[in-house]
Amino acid sequence: MMACTRRLTLTAVLLGIAFVVPAPAEEAYDPWPGLVQDIFNSRPMNDGSTVIGIEMPYRAEDAAIVPVTLRSKLSPGDARRIRSITLVIDRNPAPMAAKFELGPDANVTEISTRVRVNNYTDVHAVAELSDGQLYVSKVYVKASGGCSAPAGKNIEEARNRLGQMRYRQFAREEAPASRVREAQIMIGHPNNSGLQMDQVTQLYIPAFFINQLKLMQDDSPVLSMEGGISISEDPNLRFTYVSNGAKRFRAEAKDTDGHVFRNEWDVEKPGT
Repeated sequence: MMACTRRLTLTAVLLGIAFVVPAPAEEAYDPWPGLVQDIFNSRPMNDGSTVIGIEMPYRAEDAAIVPVTLRSKLSPGDARRIRSITLVIDRNPAPMAAKFELGPDANVTEISTRVRVNNYTDVHAVAELSDGQLYVSKVYVKASGGCSAPAGKNIEEARNRLGQMRYRQFAREEAPASRVREAQIMIGHPNNSGLQMDQVTQLYIPAFFINQLKLMQDDSPVLSMEGGISISEDPNLRFTYVSNGAKRFRAEAKDTDGHVFRNEWDVEKPGT
């Protein structure tokens, strides 16, 4: 009888232990493998730590206008060049934020813009090089609600500024004889994500955004962008490029409603 009691006690203790031992935590879902399949047709991804840099704040102050800078890390002696850079915000509703095609002779080495971030997420920069290979780098960003945040401007103000463009140039540290230029293009546009709600009607505002942008010095391509809903209101691109001696800088943008916006500036007197 005593032995039977001991066995029952031991069984109860073991069962109690079984109940209190926590089950192994389920691994967090990682959307990146599926995005590689959907966006890049499952092409192999190489380590991009010496090819492409991506800089974003770890914790964003405003999830609707998170700054991001993409920078070439190729060494001066590397014969390859970056053909394109795809920016992917993994957990956004439309993860591919933008794809930048770089002009073959423009030597663009840095691009900065502002994006919406909807959830805590990895953000990937994928560079395709002239050797046909893809190279990836990533950062992690803590931000949420950026895609559904209300617009900063009211409808009337946004309509009045629709398609207005500004072009600026910035002084470089290099000698005046250097052909390297740093410039900025700003476009007035609400870039509605389709996830924002009209505060009066309580209805969702339809998606309406710049989806194509081409920048040229005379007729030579500098940079083009295929954009999505993750690009912030009033798209803003700052970039470096090498001048080919052109006197005019040109921009052409298109949005999802079929509007086409064009402008050009004297390179030496960019103005507004």
